[in-house]
Formats: sequence, structure tokens, C-alpha cells
Amino acid sequence: MSDRISAGFTADEIMTVVTARHIADGDTVFIGTGLPMVAAYLAKATHAPGVALMFESGVLDPRPRSIAKAVGDPRLISTARRTSGMLDSLLMLHGGRVDLGVLGCAQIDRFGNVNTTAIGSYQRPSTRLPGSGGANDIASCARRHLIVARHSRRTFVERVDYLTTPGHLTGPGARERAGLPGGGPVGVVTDLCEFGFDPATREMVIATVHPGVTVDDVYAATGFDVGTAPDLHETPPPSAAELDILRTRIDPDGVYLKPNRNR
Repeated sequence: MSDRISAGFTADEIMTVVTARHIADGDTVFIGTGLPMVAAYLAKATHAPGVALMFESGVLDPRPRSIAKAVGDPRLISTARRTSGMLDSLLMLHGGRVDLGVLGCAQIDRFGNVNTTAIGSYQRPSTRLPGSGGANDIASCARRHLIVARHSRRTFVERVDYLTTPGHLTGPGARERAGLPGGGPVGVVTDLCEFGFDPATREMVIATVHPGVTVDDVYAATGFDVGTAPDLHETPPPSAAELDILRTRIDPDGVYLKPNRNR
């Protein structure tokens, strides 16, 4: 997708900006490393200065001088508003005090159910993945959550090989029947588009397509039939100010935002 590079931003950058726009001022956001961390700091530097960032390691609202490389990175601990431990961070989730969680995935289905455990049979997988970590707790208990993923038919599948982390499970009412207190996924951000979820079916629909991308591109890269939102439109591109903050203040060394990375 070299057209996106020539347009002045990379796939990583638009994914980060779209993710950041989901963060509201005053939110408590549970994040890990990678693009979700970059997005959270972008939101804090722009429209959501009052956001509180929480890490699974128990670190609350750190303000490091440079981007961290792990949730237990010492540069997070030394600048945090509070430090505790994993138990406290998960208790905040289960207590309903986290507004938004941001997750990645290896596989995801039309209902936003995520696999990060195994590709193929659980007993004899072709690939053994890292597992849930805190993702199941986040998706089960946060008031809402967002998934960020590179877009391919290998990732967006008809049925996940293993259900690690719940989305909307099998559709309307399924989370409630399972006793999950959180609201479930509100969107999926990819390098091609942003998906929302149809309120009637709880299935993914294409909400926006990124500049230089067509709906047919999204169809071709998705392993299940997907509809479009009634107000489908082009994703607003990153602003010059957002790009400047990302490149000069948050991740100037390209730890997560690779300078020339497209698809």
C-alpha cells in the first residue's frame, strides 16, 4: 500500500490514530505495548489529557521520557502515579473500573471473538501462541474494548481455532447469558479499515475504509462475509499535528511505528 506512504502516513500511523480516537477524556484505559500504547499516549497528548493509563503489571498512569518496550519496563515504574502489582490491576478490571481495553489478536471472527492460544488443534497445534495474558479479563470485564490487527484472511476467519478471549460470542444476548459484565468489543481497527458491530446482530460491519482502500479490498482480505454500516465513509486521515506528535514526541526512534512499514 505504497499510496498510503505517498499520502504522507503509514499503515501503522493510521491504525494508531484511529485507535486513539476511541479514547475519551477521563477514561481509564487498560493497555499493553505496541500500537495500543502509542495510541494511548497520542490521545493523552491531544484530545484526552485526563485519560489514566493502566498496565497489567500494576503500573498506573506513567509518563516516561521515552516509549516503553514492555509493561514492566523500569521507565514506566519510575514515572508512574502509582505502582502495585498484577493482582491489583486485574481487580480493578473485575471491579468494573476500566472503561476501555485495547487488544491484539492472531485470529478473530465476525463476532469479535479472539484466538491467541493455538492455530489448528489445541492438542496438536501447527502454531502454539502466547495465550491470553490479561486479555480474557479485559474483554470480559472492561466496559468496552477495541481490537487492533493487521488485516488478512488468515487473521479474519469464519471461526477461531480456539476461543481465548470473548467478543460477542454467538450474537445478541450471548455475553449476558455467559455472565460477562463488560460491554464487549466496540470496534476492530486494521490497516485497511475500521469495523464496527451491528447492534442487532452483533456482527462486524465495515464502518470506514482508509484512504486509498476500497470496500472490495476489505472483502478480499476478510475470511467471512461482512456487511457495511449505513453511514460507511472514508476514515479521516491523520492530521499534521497528530503525525508530528507521533514522530517527534511519542515514538521518534520508530520502536513501534516503523518509518516505511505499509502492509
